[in-house]
Amino acid sequence: MLALYGKPTSINVRKVLWLCAGLDLPLHHEPAPPPDLLAALNPNRQVPVLRDGNFVLWESNSICRYLAARAGREDLLPPAAKNRARVEQWMDWQASDLNSAWRHVFMARVRQHPDYPDDARAEASLAQWNRLMGVLEAQLAATDAYVAGSTFTLADIVLGLSTQRWRSTPGSKPALPHLVAWFERLREQPGFAKHVDNGVA
Repeated sequence: MLALYGKPTSINVRKVLWLCAGLDLPLHHEPAPPPDLLAALNPNRQVPVLRDGNFVLWESNSICRYLAARAGREDLLPPAAKNRARVEQWMDWQASDLNSAWRHVFMARVRQHPDYPDDARAEASLAQWNRLMGVLEAQLAATDAYVAGSTFTLADIVLGLSTQRWRSTPGSKPALPHLVAWFERLREQPGFAKHVDNGVA
C-alpha cells in the first residue's frame, strides 16, 4: 500500500490527498512522521513524502506526476510531448513564481508568524500575488475550461490549492470572473470539499 507522510494542513500534502481521492487510491496517511523517519526519507526534512514499497519520492508536484503516471491517467498527465509540457509548465509556475509571491503576506496575515510582519512588504507580496493570479485569469479566459486546455489535469490540482489559499488570505483582490467560474468547476472533482475547500488555508 502507498504511504504518505505529512500533516493534512500542508498545502503540498493536500495536493497529493486530493489527487489520491480522484484516483481512488488506497493510502496509508501518517500526518506526523517521527523526525528521524522523515530525515531518513527526505534529506530536506520536508513533507510530503510518498513511499511505494521500496520507492521513496518527495516534492509534491513530482509525487503528483508519479501517481498519475502509475495509474495510467493520461487525462491528468498527457503522454504527447507538447500536451504534457503545457501541464508541467503550469505546475512548475505554481511551484516557483506563484509560491514565491504569496509567502510573505500569507505568513503575516494567515499564519501570523513574527518573522513576517504585516507591513509594506506584505502589501507588496499581495500585489505580486494578485498580478500572477491575473496571469492565471488570462489563461483561463483563453481556454474557457481548465488551466491547460479543455480537460482537468494535474495543473488544475496544484493551482486549485493555490487559488483556495489566495481566496482565504485577507487583503484587497481584483475581480477575476474566469478564475471564479473555473474554481466552481473544480468543486465537481472527487475530494475537493475534503481536501481543498475545507476551511484550511
